[in-house]
Amino acid sequence: MFLSVFDVFKIGIGPSSSHTIGPMSAASRFLGLLQSNEWPRPQGVRVRALKASLHGSLAYTGIGHGTGKAVILGLNGEEPNSVDPDRIDAIVAEVEQQEFVSPPGHPTYIFNPATDLIFDRKNPLPGHANGMTISAFDSDRRLLLRQVYYSIGGGFVVTDTELEAMRDATSAPIGPRVPYPFSTASQMLSMSDASGMTIAQMKRQNELAVRSSDELDAGLDQIWAAMASCIDRGLNMEGVLPGGLNVRRRARSIFDKLGRDRLSNRYNPLLANDWLSVYAMAVNEENAGGGRVVTAPTNGASGVIPATLRYYLHFHEDATDEDIRTFLLTAAAIGGIIKHNASISGAEVGCQGEVGSASAMAAAGLAAIMGGTSRQIENAAEIALEHHLGMTCDPIAGLVQVPCIERNALGAVKAVTAASLALKGDGSHFVPLDACIETMRQTGHDMSNKYKETSTGGLAVNVVDC
Repeated sequence: MFLSVFDVFKIGIGPSSSHTIGPMSAASRFLGLLQSNEWPRPQGVRVRALKASLHGSLAYTGIGHGTGKAVILGLNGEEPNSVDPDRIDAIVAEVEQQEFVSPPGHPTYIFNPATDLIFDRKNPLPGHANGMTISAFDSDRRLLLRQVYYSIGGGFVVTDTELEAMRDATSAPIGPRVPYPFSTASQMLSMSDASGMTIAQMKRQNELAVRSSDELDAGLDQIWAAMASCIDRGLNMEGVLPGGLNVRRRARSIFDKLGRDRLSNRYNPLLANDWLSVYAMAVNEENAGGGRVVTAPTNGASGVIPATLRYYLHFHEDATDEDIRTFLLTAAAIGGIIKHNASISGAEVGCQGEVGSASAMAAAGLAAIMGGTSRQIENAAEIALEHHLGMTCDPIAGLVQVPCIERNALGAVKAVTAASLALKGDGSHFVPLDACIETMRQTGHDMSNKYKETSTGGLAVNVVDC
């Protein structure tokens, strides 16, 4: 099994990888399909109009997660990794006013968001909680093409046929041939023992099967640069987050207070937790505001890994660029195992699959750059994930703000604690990471849909005036 580090970490925009980046990517894929010969295009007939329908969790929390905007942007030719966050509202307003989209390289398509973008809460699609359809019509509104897409978490998008093929081929190799094709933590540890290589070294060799060493390092550096930039922007922004909850950004004020406290030379026993929290909150406030973020492994959990890595760099002056790459490669290895065997989608398994997975990945990365053995790294990931089991996804008003922003801060704190506990042992422990991942999968399967990113249960219905 091979899932690239660049599939786990993707540069995009907030507030949600599955509800924003995924639908935008699906719309972009549909435009590509229209230009291809992969559908039975009637001779002499032109596509003149488009329509999109959102289902399941995309319909329930799509407004708060910016899903409608994402579809409009995608159908207008925008891509998650290149769209200018500062121009999003203007692009959407223009489409709404003109009632058509004009993607580069395409003719103009009729698309009135008021009537052609449907939030269908009554008819979920069978493949996944995050389902959507996009359709194309001729000038007489006759259906020419209809495609079902599923946003399966972390910005990953598949068609209905691709999803079925994935589920039918669970025992078959996925992706290119790589030297260390581990799909479970047990296999990962066995391969590490046999090769004498660390988890990061094996992951690196797998990546080198599809790209050069220079390309890999440049890509990893770009990922961290985007993460670090997001932290810095969040630490400098003030004001109220969009969406109607009137949640104020707090990262800057906390950051300023920490700076003043540092000058006073007073001992602060909570210092590490404070820095971890402010870094995570800075990222997730940026995400909630629709800024540029990195899925890690999702947008809703995008603050945990950057915060943990920035914390390490903050308190370890001898940290190197190679430490950053080792951290990201190790974290991606753990994230790939979790995604392959369970899920990173809040709509599928709750927030245990988002912040829980991110915390496990961050704990593993931190243990790795602090000199942990492969078994200590696996132990760190297990501890962090175990103590997120059962966590629901219940965003108030469907916005990735409450409890999501603070939840990332706590996920980072748990990651550092898990790494510390693991490094103080010899790597032996009672619950294997594979068993913990399977428990998360089963728990998510048994969890009521009310607590899986639909905002129909939990905090989303128990807070006044929401």
